[in-house]
Amino acid sequence: MTLWGGRFDGSMSELTRRYTGDESDRRLLGVDIEGSIAHVTMLGKTGIIEPGEADTLVSGLKDMLAEVDEFEFQRSDEDVHTAVERRLGELVGDVAGKLHTGRSRNDQVALDLRLYLARSARDRIRQISDLAGVLSEVAGAHAETVVPTYTHLQQAQPTTLGHHLLAYAWMGLRAVDRFEDVIDRVAVSPLGAGASAGSSLPLDREMTAEMLGFSGVIANSMDAVGSRDFVAEYVFCCAQTMVELSRLAEEVVLWSSQEFGWARLSDEVSTGSSSLPHKRNPDIAELIRGRSAGVVGDITSILTLQKGLPMTYNRDLQEDKRIVFHSDDMLATSLDAVIVLLKGIEFAPPPPGMATIALDLAEALVRRGVPFREAHTEVGRLVRHLELDGRSLGEASAEDLSSIDSRFQPDDLALVDPRISIQNRRTAGSGSPQSVRDQIAEIREHLSR
Repeated sequence: MTLWGGRFDGSMSELTRRYTGDESDRRLLGVDIEGSIAHVTMLGKTGIIEPGEADTLVSGLKDMLAEVDEFEFQRSDEDVHTAVERRLGELVGDVAGKLHTGRSRNDQVALDLRLYLARSARDRIRQISDLAGVLSEVAGAHAETVVPTYTHLQQAQPTTLGHHLLAYAWMGLRAVDRFEDVIDRVAVSPLGAGASAGSSLPLDREMTAEMLGFSGVIANSMDAVGSRDFVAEYVFCCAQTMVELSRLAEEVVLWSSQEFGWARLSDEVSTGSSSLPHKRNPDIAELIRGRSAGVVGDITSILTLQKGLPMTYNRDLQEDKRIVFHSDDMLATSLDAVIVLLKGIEFAPPPPGMATIALDLAEALVRRGVPFREAHTEVGRLVRHLELDGRSLGEASAEDLSSIDSRFQPDDLALVDPRISIQNRRTAGSGSPQSVRDQIAEIREHLSR
């Protein structure tokens, strides 16, 4: 069945049918039916079709909603919209032919996609919030576990593992903000735009928008059917979040290596090697990292898809669904996987190297009025002096300090301890245990809202 054909004498070839067909839109079945219920309800209330006919159509569509999970698509169904009208005809008879009154597949598919993405965005918000909650929980258990931070993948300053993990929780909250923000631009109704320039029928666009929970209608009918910026924005939200999951996944790969030795993966989240009996592989983390590449590629695909299109609808736009569904699916499954992964990690990181407290020594001089650049130089000289002697900062003596700069004091040796370093942090958002606990409280407050 097709929704067109009156001006054709013959039928399209099997190759044309196969190449132009698209089964990816089948997941839109439920929202297509819901959009149709709103549309025919409006048709009945405005008198465009008889109220009794509208009631019959709504009844049939509601019966279809009940069978969505068992719905049987037929080979002849050109797309999801065709399948709905065909099945509705089987349920209610010829009156099903009035379903498409005042509507085009152009505004219909835009509506379906907007309904679908608005709901998917809310699902991703829930998942990302769950991830932020898990990160906060693990961070709380490690609010005093001292680890090094890294710049250029070299040990920099002492901090806590809780502080490190909370960085990803804060990224998650920004991801939630982005998805909430994109809903504002997705949840606007294109219905009533028709094929491109509206209808001569007295359609009540605001009524259908309100029935579907949308904030309003798209002001320009050509924009309504010919634009996919909302899809591109959704794909970006997915891609940015996947990139952040990939960064976390990469850290898990590093942390679980013998070289880092920060973490041990449980049996539930590990795999083995077919030839190396001793291996415990972080496959979940590696796959998250790998699958992020495809989602990043989806950004290029959705932008390139739009770049040469004249107004309004072109069949190229059929491909938008494959792109956005792939991005959304990869993010949804990766969020579930990373939560399970985090719950299956036992952390026991080694302490940072003593060199990580070098800045603390420099700041001790700064508190005595020494310009920071000069203090930086003096501590650098101390580190070099110790290195030439085969020692670390942890092995420095009071004599070593005074030989470099008389403004050092013997009490400064007490600073040569990463645990003291994190306790001495004063700035908000730092890695001190109290700051970690304050951040956890703030994140939980965000999540509770």
